Amino acid sequence: MIVAWPDPRLTRKAEPRPVDDGLVAIGNRLLEATRAANAYGLAAVHIGAVAPIVVISADPDPARRDYLVLYNPQVVSTDGPGVPGPEGSVSMPGVEVEITRPYAAEIAWDDETGIRRQRRFDGLPARIAQHEIDQVNGTFFLERLSRLKRDMVLKKWKKQAGS
Repeated sequence: MIVAWPDPRLTRKAEPRPVDDGLVAIGNRLLEATRAANAYGLAAVHIGAVAPIVVISADPDPARRDYLVLYNPQVVSTDGPGVPGPEGSVSMPGVEVEITRPYAAEIAWDDETGIRRQRRFDGLPARIAQHEIDQVNGTFFLERLSRLKRDMVLKKWKKQAGS
């Protein structure tokens, strides 16, 4: 089950913690949910767990999903110009907005054995990683919009939802 906006868990920061069997179990569930939704990525909160885990598609070709499970992910640095691009969330289906993010990001994370890894992502994979790490940190993608634009999106969302 996917957590729907405006569930308050979507604004909670997941604190880093050691990778253990419990965290790996959540990571496995998250990977299954990401595949089932054919999503570019998901954060653990999308399946109801406020945990420091994301799954991202690391392949620049959106037609190919090359998923990585990142525990305790962190944006170490960003590089390149801000590039606008469409973003949405499984927690708010039907809403897509343009968000500007850096073209590249250096991401650090723990793998399933607890070993710290680091890798540079460019283009779409960098956008996906930044978006999902924002969610782990309690920042829902709409918070990247101006207040006026966010209010317009929420008004449209509420109208679609019939409330």
